[in-house]
Amino acid sequence: MQADKEKKTGRPDPALLMLVLLLTAFGLVILFSASAYNGKVRFQDPAYYFKKQLFATALGLLVMYGVSRTDYHFFLALAPWAYLISLVLSALVLVAGQEINGSKRWLNLGPVSFQPSEFAKAAVILFLSWQIGKTKGGTSGIWFMCRTMLTLLPVVGLVGSNNLSTAVIILAIGVLLIFASNARYLPFAGMGAAGVAFVAVFLAAESYRLERLAIWRDPEKYEKGFQTIQGLYAIGSGGLFGRGLGESLQKLGFVPEAQNDMIFSVICEELGLVGAGCLILVFSLLLWRLCVISTHCGDLEGSLICAGIMGHLAVQVILNISVVTNTIPNTGITLPFVSYGGTSVVFLLAEMGMALNVSSNGKGYFA
Repeated sequence: MQADKEKKTGRPDPALLMLVLLLTAFGLVILFSASAYNGKVRFQDPAYYFKKQLFATALGLLVMYGVSRTDYHFFLALAPWAYLISLVLSALVLVAGQEINGSKRWLNLGPVSFQPSEFAKAAVILFLSWQIGKTKGGTSGIWFMCRTMLTLLPVVGLVGSNNLSTAVIILAIGVLLIFASNARYLPFAGMGAAGVAFVAVFLAAESYRLERLAIWRDPEKYEKGFQTIQGLYAIGSGGLFGRGLGESLQKLGFVPEAQNDMIFSVICEELGLVGAGCLILVFSLLLWRLCVISTHCGDLEGSLICAGIMGHLAVQVILNISVVTNTIPNTGITLPFVSYGGTSVVFLLAEMGMALNVSSNGKGYFA
């Protein structure tokens, strides 16, 4: 009994922590390289974006430490309230949000801007983990699947009205958590069809979304395809080993907002296929550790939290890289831990803190 107790009250997973710190450090280095030109031109300070991201990262690391030291069941108890707050904040964006680069996705909180959709992702992971854990009638029936997805529709509708890509991520988190708690596979065929229909409706609801599809098919035909073309030039010019850190040419005004969604193209240009492959490998190892922790967690809720975090990261990384390589239409998704965005890095590190706390209650680090 004593040995079992010690297994479930160990220290957080060291491999997960090392991978998170590695990605965070790499993100800061490549962000400084990608943003120096824009910072100097716009704000006469090459380190402008870097300093803001460094502050957000430091705050995020403090949050990660605090969350990792707090029993995740405490956050599960707050999950319904977190979900309600995410609904309120998402609604506020529609009526009082700040518009940046044509998108209304931010709320101004004094001197800082806050992106509620990042909070919504974390809130949904907690809320669905709590809801599925409280389910008494089993998790294999079609009613369970429909009920769980229906609870997501309010936040998906609010977020998706001005941020379709984040709405898709939230839907993907919901599907993954239902899949993880369901022993059957056939119902997911119907859920997949419903998801495709839902996305099709969202695409057809706004003309600019249909325009993105046209740009994706033939970027050279449209003026707005400039970003995609320049990103592909950056990827192609990097070759196998890249031009060298800090030596990108496309970031010098050719790739718009190189520090944001298109930062993977700068990575490919400066570090080449080898550097980009190493980054993808680190992301893969991080997802593997989250999967191991989820599998060996002591209870269902903790397992679902890690599965949700894993799904969030996996979908966001895949979408970002697919957009940059023009595999899918442009969706405006950032690369986790690497792209510029204070709200994103704070909540990502908070999620990592929760995963670390779950790992400390698991059955072993490298099981």
